[in-house]
Amino acid sequence: MSKKKKKRAQLPIRLNALFLFVFLLFSLLILQLGVVQILNGEEARRRVNETENTKSTIAVPRGLMYDQFGNLILDNEPVRSITYTPPKNGDSSEKRLEIAEDLAELMTMSDDMKTLKKLVRERDKKEYWYLLNTEEANNRLSEEEKELTTSEQYQLILDRIVEEDYNTYDWSDPHLLNVVAIKKELDQGFELSPHTIKNEDVTDEEYALVSENLSRLPGIDAKIDWNRVKLYGKTFGNFIGNITSSNEGIPKENQDYYLTMGYSRNDRVGISGLEQYYEDVLSGQKEIIQYTTDNDGNIVGTETVREGKSGSDLILTIDMEFQVELDKIVLEELEKYIENDPYQNRYMEDALVAVLDPKTGDVMGLSGAHYDREEKEYLDQAYRVIYDSHIPGSVIKGATILTGYDTGVISPGTVINDRPIRIAGTPTKRSWKVMGPINDQTAIIQSSNVYMFEIAMRISGAQYRENEPLRGFNQESFQVMRNYFNQFGLGVKTGIDLPYEATGVVGENIEEGGLLLDFAIGQFDTYTTLQLAQYVSTIANDGYRVSPRIVKEIRQANGDKDTLGPVIERYSPNVLNRISMDEEYIEIVQNSFKRVATEGTGSGSWANNKYDVAIKTGTAQNYFMDDGDEQKTNNLALVGYAPYDEPEIAFAIIVPRTGIGSNQSGIHHNIGTRLIDTYFELKEERDRDGKDESHIDEMADQSED
Repeated sequence: MSKKKKKRAQLPIRLNALFLFVFLLFSLLILQLGVVQILNGEEARRRVNETENTKSTIAVPRGLMYDQFGNLILDNEPVRSITYTPPKNGDSSEKRLEIAEDLAELMTMSDDMKTLKKLVRERDKKEYWYLLNTEEANNRLSEEEKELTTSEQYQLILDRIVEEDYNTYDWSDPHLLNVVAIKKELDQGFELSPHTIKNEDVTDEEYALVSENLSRLPGIDAKIDWNRVKLYGKTFGNFIGNITSSNEGIPKENQDYYLTMGYSRNDRVGISGLEQYYEDVLSGQKEIIQYTTDNDGNIVGTETVREGKSGSDLILTIDMEFQVELDKIVLEELEKYIENDPYQNRYMEDALVAVLDPKTGDVMGLSGAHYDREEKEYLDQAYRVIYDSHIPGSVIKGATILTGYDTGVISPGTVINDRPIRIAGTPTKRSWKVMGPINDQTAIIQSSNVYMFEIAMRISGAQYRENEPLRGFNQESFQVMRNYFNQFGLGVKTGIDLPYEATGVVGENIEEGGLLLDFAIGQFDTYTTLQLAQYVSTIANDGYRVSPRIVKEIRQANGDKDTLGPVIERYSPNVLNRISMDEEYIEIVQNSFKRVATEGTGSGSWANNKYDVAIKTGTAQNYFMDDGDEQKTNNLALVGYAPYDEPEIAFAIIVPRTGIGSNQSGIHHNIGTRLIDTYFELKEERDRDGKDESHIDEMADQSED
């Protein structure tokens, strides 16, 4: 009995000890929770609820372009688009593959098998194999190689993936190609920036299916994007320019510049022509969205920080009706001359024309037709007017005469004997005919080479004796003459509002005096067609050189293509310089150019023209080697303006590498007479119909109403 009582007495003691231990344990836990709650609660709550705000930009519609009469030239066309916006810190490669596989069930990058195969490169196949065989691929690295950077390791792994590896998958399967092509686009996305996966040929069905399944496609969206549409096709398209595609984003070579300017990597920007030159005007004010993300990078909220504003519209100086006709004229004449004598014109490929308003510098038309001999087709390559330079021939003799006046080596009325010039060691130099004693005006009217040779020799200080070397030739005379020519825009930039223009090719200033003589007749340095147009415009404009311009106004976009918003900026003519010549000298050259048309070298084509035209003709020898043989061709050139008393149109025409023969002498004149007739006929028609540039203001008034 005593033993049982003793055992019963020990049991409560053990239970009490156990209860005490549990009590102490719970007390400790409660104390710890209290410490966390009281001392560290705020920090804990902050970390649990921690979010991050990140700003991203969304592009707005670019500004439109209109011609000088308010005709819409460049428009925005809405298109269905499928986009991907990666979360903060991005998705893993595995996650992107999963999204691509889901998306591939709803859309295809192309229905054409050949196109799909082009989209998927060898590297894409290797990356796909790597994702599905990561462990095996990583085991191909040595222990030393595993110490390399992640990017270096990855490149080594890809290098060691061979055809036998990735060809374990069936690359003739369009579904597989589609998955990989989509994944490739997803890989190019940047965090919180919408990246276009597909915006061309998205079908109604694809758009609907993707829209219906957005809940299971993280980061994917179906929305309306836009594409640029040139309403006149290729007409003036070289100068309107292009923008990057929705898949390209900002150019990698200029990435730092664009990012500094507030662009995102996926923004579309101008890469040529007016689209590039006026990028800051056309791009508008991008909408800024602030994304709020949690610790896992998931978007938990968005806020519009700044509303977007469409790009401003450009009003061009171009009359598209005239431009269309000009392109037609140039193409027809080039085709006619090549087809009429294919052998004689076997090196003839281009016909180039630039048309300006000499007083304002307004570009009225730029046209260039090119014959692709390999493809046997005629192409619009008007960019050659600004980028290609050619030997111009006698059209520049107006500048030579004016240089002679201002340097004092000749004066108005100076008579020089036109005869063959024979310099020892140099082929005989002569005019197209021996003219005998002639004055300065006749030298232009009949296009005397010898008169220009004499001016050059006198400027150089050289002493000419027949059949002897030139003595006393001053090498600096090259630069003296070039400095004068530069005043007309020859050999320097014209100042046109385009991102790039050529300035021609300057020959070496060498001691052989005969080359300075060649320079004086346009047979040494080369110039662009646009430079020649500015040169003749400067003469027509009484010596004032005005920079060519394609944009005359910037107007605020108003969302209505049929009306124009208020003027933001209106460009006035930009006078670059006034040539350092007496006014009477310029008038002599102007009068001589007029007489070239009525009684001189251009009279056969221009004498009966009713629009009072002043012109200067030019033929330059253009010899070159082809398959080891010297080929002899001519560059044909023509510059002019009209009407003579009050010039409103100036032009320059270059047709390089024509065949040599009488049947080749008319193409530049045919182009010239046709473009002048077309311009004035259109003007007269508009005057009868009461249509002029005031239509632009009427469109703006309608917008304000």
